[in-house]
Amino acid sequence: MTDARHDRPSRRLMLVHAHPDDECLNNGATMARYVSEGAAVTLVTCTLGEEGEVLVPDLSHLAAEHDDKLGAHRLQELTEAMGILGVTDFVRLGGDGRYRDSGMAYDDRGHAVARDVLRPGIFWTADLLEAANELVVLIRDRRPQVLITYNEHGNYGHPDHVQAHRVAMYGYLLAAAPSYRPDLGDPWRIDRVLWTTMSRSRALAQAEQAKGTQYENWGEAIKEGGPMESAFADDGAIAAAIDGTAWVRQKLDALQAHATQVNTQMFALGDALGETMWSQEFYRLAAGTGYPTDGWADDLFAGLA
Repeated sequence: MTDARHDRPSRRLMLVHAHPDDECLNNGATMARYVSEGAAVTLVTCTLGEEGEVLVPDLSHLAAEHDDKLGAHRLQELTEAMGILGVTDFVRLGGDGRYRDSGMAYDDRGHAVARDVLRPGIFWTADLLEAANELVVLIRDRRPQVLITYNEHGNYGHPDHVQAHRVAMYGYLLAAAPSYRPDLGDPWRIDRVLWTTMSRSRALAQAEQAKGTQYENWGEAIKEGGPMESAFADDGAIAAAIDGTAWVRQKLDALQAHATQVNTQMFALGDALGETMWSQEFYRLAAGTGYPTDGWADDLFAGLA
């Protein structure tokens, strides 16, 4: 079905992520599902991931501390991954290379934090209004009903994830204001904003399942005070859950396209615990119209006109 007034699909989804590969890890099955159902899916990636660790030895020269050409390569990986998921509308915030990956460090608890020494032009230190205006243009042009981004912690503390959350939430508000910057397009109010998350109870059950294997300690990261605690939510805080069983192979193939970034142990963990580890994707309601159900909605657009 299309929206005849604008000659575009009647269901439109936008995702705001920090780096290439974040989209597949968090929402790959969701993206593949809605593409298959004819919805418009727009991915906004805020940086090219120039500071990422290179896990392919033959490509180690691309790293920031060597040739500093990883960003262009990761854009190629992103293009391949989007081809696998069927997403044709994927853009970088402000254009390729506008904002550089900020990198990250770890504090004494193992939590991701900003580095002590910061390069010029990184996303973490970008002017928030300037960056949000870049998103306002995209929101007003694509007119999504549903927007997906991270929570206020950037899910696990990476400064670019935190900044992507701030830009997405500010852009959401500004895009809807009728008197704000008419030169950036006609105002558009997004119906529903979601924060991508994971089910804590489900993850703890999987950690229990992993006891006696080489992965038995991975559940420590999600416990109270653990470095990944904020990436998970209690079941009562989850508003929607996408069963991506039919699209999980696409998601995993797209993840593998991000070869410089994705540790093969991640796939081995899935082999040990089953593909449901990758196929179920969860969302918290952050703003806008709630879901017309007491339990977890199984459609991100449920209840929207």
